[in-house]
Amino acid sequence: MPLGPVQLTVMSYTPLSSQRTPRLIRQSDPEMYQLALTIAGQQSIEQARMYASIGPGDLLLYDSSRPFTAIAGPNPPGARAMLLQFPRRLLPLPEKAVAPLCGTVLPGRAGVGRLLCQMLTGLADTHADLTSADSTRLGTTAVDLATALLAHHADRQTLIPAGSRQRALFEQISAYITTHLHDPGLTPGAIAATHFISTRYLHRIFQQHGATVGDVIRQQRLARCRRDLADPSQRTVPIAAIAMRWGYPRPSDFTRAFRAASGMTPSEYRSAGQDANRAQR
Repeated sequence: MPLGPVQLTVMSYTPLSSQRTPRLIRQSDPEMYQLALTIAGQQSIEQARMYASIGPGDLLLYDSSRPFTAIAGPNPPGARAMLLQFPRRLLPLPEKAVAPLCGTVLPGRAGVGRLLCQMLTGLADTHADLTSADSTRLGTTAVDLATALLAHHADRQTLIPAGSRQRALFEQISAYITTHLHDPGLTPGAIAATHFISTRYLHRIFQQHGATVGDVIRQQRLARCRRDLADPSQRTVPIAAIAMRWGYPRPSDFTRAFRAASGMTPSEYRSAGQDANRAQR
């Protein structure tokens, strides 16, 4: 799937051994960095005198301009992976900082690595619905997250251009908000403190994306509440319990916010949803 000058590929293959030799590089070198996410199976690679064995959830960087040997399988048989490829010129880090990371395992279960993995799998699921402009923007974001990940492991965060840092931080904070909607203490001040930035800088980042922190939190919470209120399997769950589940400990505050956003009370919304379900049956 093309993402502007970036490309994301999903691959499945049987056990194999592959080599990129100096001769092949001389014949053709696209000068690309390739960041692989293993989805299933085991793989190993040797590049730049570094050796890594990776399994599901691991990320691995390699460079088309350097020879490598890669092996998948035989136990378990074959592998499945996602491959993010982008021109070396798009990575705003010096080659001498990136080279030591080629052929090393980059954890994908925490921090920026996890965020990048979530984005790649999300792109694979939704790429058919994206416009060309969407794809190009998301390709830029993917490279920004890859830059943040590599800079973290190279201890070169200060070398990331301000624009890339801000876009990566916006994605990281957005993911943090989504996973902490249940917390009544999820406020701009608390979010800023968690990410070691000032509240003013936090607001500036969101303003550059045409949003406010408070609106993002409120919209996501109310969206989860609407979903649960419309869910027939949760029709016996008290409305106050659903509200508390998504960060509204005071029922009156929830009712006021819900009515302002939906034009009806939570109980009216639930009843309307139940009536619609009965009509469909």
